[in-house]
Amino acid sequence: MQKKIAEAENYLIHSYNRYPVMLDHGEGVYLYDTEGKKYLDFGGGIAVCALGYSDETYKNALKEQIDRGIHFSNYFYSEPLVKAAKGLADASGMDKVFMANSGGEANEGALKLARKYAIMKGHEERHEIVSMDKAFHGRSMGALSVTGTKKYREPFEPMIGGVSFARYNDLDSVKEKITNNTYAVIVEAVQGEGGIYPADREFLQGIRTLCDEHDIMMICDEIQCGMGRTGRMFAYQHYGIQPDIVTMAKGIGNGMTVGAFATTAEIAEALVPGDHGTTFGGNPLAAAAVSVTLDIFAKNNIVQHVAETGVYLGERLEEIVKAKKIARETRGLGLMRGLELTEAAGPYVMKALEKGLILMSAGTNVIRFVPPLVIEKKHVDEMTAVLDKIL
Repeated sequence: MQKKIAEAENYLIHSYNRYPVMLDHGEGVYLYDTEGKKYLDFGGGIAVCALGYSDETYKNALKEQIDRGIHFSNYFYSEPLVKAAKGLADASGMDKVFMANSGGEANEGALKLARKYAIMKGHEERHEIVSMDKAFHGRSMGALSVTGTKKYREPFEPMIGGVSFARYNDLDSVKEKITNNTYAVIVEAVQGEGGIYPADREFLQGIRTLCDEHDIMMICDEIQCGMGRTGRMFAYQHYGIQPDIVTMAKGIGNGMTVGAFATTAEIAEALVPGDHGTTFGGNPLAAAAVSVTLDIFAKNNIVQHVAETGVYLGERLEEIVKAKKIARETRGLGLMRGLELTEAAGPYVMKALEKGLILMSAGTNVIRFVPPLVIEKKHVDEMTAVLDKIL
């Protein structure tokens, strides 16, 4: 395995600090490396593999679509595309959907849509957007420009202009950043990369009110916290609000490279043919993955399962906080949880890996738990037993 890893480093651009493991396959909520070692997965492919690994219904649906066709082009309609768009619109409470290939692309499209809608409404002068400190919205230049962590932006500055950053969960800070030239506010209902911070109810509701008062777009980035991850289909649904635009990716395809943004019928009219597009977005294979994932969610009541299992995970992590001096606090919703340590999380993530447990970090000193949504309480117990030892 280490020889293969060394070979990989000869050919791959070193843009990731990968773990020294070469994975081979997965079964249920476990992954196996090329030497047969078994790992309990509490990273979920970075909150992607909602149904775990090797779900037969999911695999068979994709195999069937491969036999029918992988790609046709967006000059034509396909039945999987229609079904996927309807499913995501219904789940998000929106009317119209644009299918993309990733979360970064979804956010790029959302930014363009919000800007174009402002122009359509006669606000050509509006070119500013408010984002949040510690936010993460993607790696492309537009998405990176609204990412609120300096270490991601600084190597590529200057960024796209007109972006200001408010303090998360500080509504007064958002008010201070809004000007007559603001066309949108973009926010995560639960910050992921920033350290697993859920929004306060008053904060999100306050942003909704501000956007209504100033006739600006509220964009909710649900790429990591959406698709059942927090115990609701989308995290903003905990807060009694409806955004103008919602972006999604990761779990919506259970591993297929797919993203999307959804909006109302009125706002969708701002984009006309030629304004935005993608070669691969919404191809039949990706769309089939979205459709079957939504079907399995409904059939197996995944969202309710997450709500129940997430409470149990939170309780077990609270026990860790009480028992370990190194554990400062735990926070999160559903199966999107963080454990803040008094020191860097990285070494403990590596210790867990050695013991057959895949964890992730968020920020510098937070261990992130974003497992497949099909985990059971026994898997939480297995994870916390390892966590107890390494801490």
